[in-house]
Amino acid sequence: MTELATFGAGCFWGVEVTFRNVPGVKDAIVGYLGGTMANPTYRDVCTGRTGHAEVVQVTYDPSEVTYDKLLDVFWENHDPTTLNRQGPDVGTQYRSAIFYHTPEQKRIAEESKAQLEASGRFRRPIVTEVTQASTFYPAEDYHQRYLEKRGLASCHI
Repeated sequence: MTELATFGAGCFWGVEVTFRNVPGVKDAIVGYLGGTMANPTYRDVCTGRTGHAEVVQVTYDPSEVTYDKLLDVFWENHDPTTLNRQGPDVGTQYRSAIFYHTPEQKRIAEESKAQLEASGRFRRPIVTEVTQASTFYPAEDYHQRYLEKRGLASCHI
């Protein structure tokens, strides 16, 4: 039995590779979530007017990898203190976000965020949103496994 987890951590290409490399992850699909437009395209999302984030929807086996471990990977592989930005990518579509699928995921994500804030690891406040998952729209085919298709799948975000 598998479960879903969805994360926004900047440009989805590197995020996808990172999660694909986690043992217990069965699939990772890049797409758009959290906006108001139905069936957005990459061009639509890039305008910043649809409200969507670039996300990776992870299918995982909870008997092989826990949601907590996926959250650790999420926190370790991007800067959760930069609002609507990751590296050179700027805009709401690049926001740091955890989109939960169950009340249990919400609880775990909020606890994880609070623990990280209390740890003092970051000097600035964590701006990651924890929001209920809405409709996930897979990105266009050319975005799926983008870095893998270019021989860069060993890259990490």
